Amino acid sequence: MFNLKQYFLLDPSVTYLNHGSFGATPKPVFKAYQRWQRELENQPVEFLGRQHDDLMRSSREALAKYLGTSAENLVYAQNVTIALNIVARSLELGAGDEVLSTDHEYGALDRTWRFLAKERGFVYINQPVDLASQAALVESFWGAVTTRTRVVFLSHITSPTATIFPVEEIIQRARAKGIITIIDGAHVPGQLPLQLDALGADFYGGNLHKWLCAPKGVGFLYARPEVQHLLKPLVVSWGYESETPSGSTFIDQHEWWGTRDLAAFLSVPAAIEFQEQHDWVKVRSDCHQLAIETWGRINALTGLTPLHRSAEGWFAQMTVSPLPAQTDMLAFKKRLYDEYRIEIPLIDWHGHKLIRLSVQGYNTRRDMNGLLNALKKLLA
Repeated sequence: MFNLKQYFLLDPSVTYLNHGSFGATPKPVFKAYQRWQRELENQPVEFLGRQHDDLMRSSREALAKYLGTSAENLVYAQNVTIALNIVARSLELGAGDEVLSTDHEYGALDRTWRFLAKERGFVYINQPVDLASQAALVESFWGAVTTRTRVVFLSHITSPTATIFPVEEIIQRARAKGIITIIDGAHVPGQLPLQLDALGADFYGGNLHKWLCAPKGVGFLYARPEVQHLLKPLVVSWGYESETPSGSTFIDQHEWWGTRDLAAFLSVPAAIEFQEQHDWVKVRSDCHQLAIETWGRINALTGLTPLHRSAEGWFAQMTVSPLPAQTDMLAFKKRLYDEYRIEIPLIDWHGHKLIRLSVQGYNTRRDMNGLLNALKKLLA
């Protein structure tokens, strides 16, 4: 069993079961992050004025190798919300068009699509999906596709329900019909193997400060070469009409946002290296098994029917379990933290009251036992 607590900076007095929200950075990666910040402050003009392009390209190359694509298909962004705002705001959508999504999507991006739908007149649809099986999910989702569907937007791993969606088949069906696919992969890098070119999505946004354990404020936008021309810069800066073009309009227009701290972006290779050095394939597997075990224990404790009928294929290191309908979520969460020092999110999703557990390499069975003991007392 893994035991990586020594490598993390987390408060030892807190049982941290909420890696899925913001992640946590190992000490060696944080050290690399601070080194890059010092480099910037040592000679800002040299760093930003002369080294920026080469440094960012080197970091993108390491990330591209990890994600199974080319560095020319990636740009860094602070997070998935920003990355996919670039895409959503770029597409020429209007009256008569539909964007099809699910009722499991992350709130910030739901709001993005609703805002744009109101501004431009297209229809944004949150389709309920059937969790009886992966095949049932695909069919229940695809049944909402119409001749007006221009875009399919969905999560690879959902935030409120921790569900792994079968995005591969949906992407293939959409490509065959000429429908643009946009995938929210905020929780995927570091939690599931990901090969972007093979996956085939038109656009894919991922966070690296979550499960890859990079410093806060680093994500990416992937765009297939064939659709990069559809994108417009979210921030127009010197990369637009660049005087020193890199050869990629996608990189030129979306990488340079003016003066900003590059340290988190440049620390991504260190995060990849840390996980390689600590056999992260095994860490992920051990975390998954502990998540399955704890999911079963919570469900047995409450006696409630879980959202997912089985563990395999539906979740990885993050999972949800139902809480009683009468649970006062704010009070319950406050007591978990104030009385038991347990940091874990409670989510009210379409009337389902859920507790979302994250299991990362620094978590142990003792952490899980502490959670179960607290739940027993509070639910009683």
